[in-house]
Parts: sequence; structure tokens; C-alpha cells
Amino acid sequence: MSSAGPVPSPSSHTANVARMYDYLLGGRENYAADRQAAEHLLRIAPSSRQLAVINRRFLRRAVRYAAEREGVRQFIDHGSGLPTAENVHQIAQRADPSARVVYVDNDPVVLAHARALLADRDRTTVITADLRRVEEVLGHPDVKQLIDFAEPVAALFVSVLHCIPDSDDPGGLIRRVADRLAPGSLVVLSHLVSTDARMRRRLTEFLHGATGGGWGRVRHPDEIAPWFEGLELVEPGLVEISSWHPEPGDVRQPTTEWIEFGGVARVL
Repeated sequence: MSSAGPVPSPSSHTANVARMYDYLLGGRENYAADRQAAEHLLRIAPSSRQLAVINRRFLRRAVRYAAEREGVRQFIDHGSGLPTAENVHQIAQRADPSARVVYVDNDPVVLAHARALLADRDRTTVITADLRRVEEVLGHPDVKQLIDFAEPVAALFVSVLHCIPDSDDPGGLIRRVADRLAPGSLVVLSHLVSTDARMRRRLTEFLHGATGGGWGRVRHPDEIAPWFEGLELVEPGLVEISSWHPEPGDVRQPTTEWIEFGGVARVL
């Protein structure tokens, strides 16, 4: 779960998806409303804390795959959420110190922490933007200064598009971004899904209410595949993400209330 935009004005009285995610990962950048909402979420879906860990490990593996296996040296992290251990720039720049990373978020709390973390770095930046406004994001002066769109880019949408309602066409958003990227670029996605219609409805209604509207929808896995039409899925395709290029020691996701579903696709 990450933050998207636009969302209601940040408040310590309203839960925020990024801060709930921070709490589930054991972070400290959260308020009582976030902790209460996260604890209620755990009562509905006890696997949610495990999902947060699984998602973070998928992000790490996908970024390392892009950098080490595909040779990608540019990353745009849409809805990046609060900084935590093993951020995108740390993973990518470990593979190649010249790698360039842009974080995109609309939450002032996220932005303040990210800017403090990145204060002394010239190959990494964070911008305030609504990720649904593709031209605003990709045309931002800081993005254009750092990213060469004639070369491959990894566009990350990790645990964020479930924050986007159907009316804003999250699948179309992926296609609009991919259309701007050079061949050899990658799109990385994870998305909260469930095959249980009642659970999808219950989780969606709770999160929409708890965040004051800062939520989209928990979707069915079959709704995600069409978003990748025209792209080449990297093996093993779209899967429950703990099974995407797993590494020794990774937590595997059991069958449970909901899962993070996704994968990596190549721009042709």
C-alpha cells in the first residue's frame, strides 16, 4: 500500500495508506489514526502485515532484476510511500552508482522524509505530483533533468494502483506511461487482489472509509492482466508476488484473504 493522489488533506485524525503501510512494516512515521486503522485491517485480514513485508521484498527483487539483469539505470517510483530500509535508490545504486531515481508522491509527510534522506544526493530526487497526471509527472523539470527518455526506464507502480478508482482508469495510466518509454524499459506492478467478492467489497469499503476517500478498489486478479496488453511479461508472468523470482529466506504467501499480485513487463 502506497500513497497516490490526489487524496484528502493530510491529517493526524484520518488514516493515510502510506502511514498505515509504514506501521505494518514496523516504522515510526505514523499517527494514532493510522495505527488504529491498521489494527482494524489486521482483524479483517490478518495476513496484511505479512503482505507488507512480501511487497517490500518484491520491490527489492524487481529493482535488482531491472538493474542487474536488464541493465536499466533509470527508475521512476510512482507513489513511493515513506522511506524505509532498502529504498529504490539504494538498491539500484548498489548495482551501479550512476543509476538515477525519481520518487513521485503527493503526501507532504512522505516528501519531507524523502527530501531529508536525499539531501546530499545528485542522482536521486523526489517530486510532488499526482501520478495520474502522466504528462505532469514525466514532464516535470526535475524528472527531465534526471531521466533520459531515449534510454530504458523502470516505471514502478508497487502497491499503489489499488488506491486509484476505476473512474481514473489505472490500466490506462500504465499504458500512457509505457507509451512514453523507450524499448527495453520495464513496468513493475504489484496490486492488492482477492478472488473472494465479499472480501474485496469489505476491504474496499473499510479502507475507503478509514482513509477519507484515499482509496480505489481491491480488484480481482483477472482485472489486472489486460493492463499489460502490448507489453512483454517477464517470466513467470503475473503471479502472487512472493513467487516472482523468490530468493532464499523470502517469506512465501499462503492462500489467504487477499494477496499482492503482479510482475514485471518489458516495453517492446
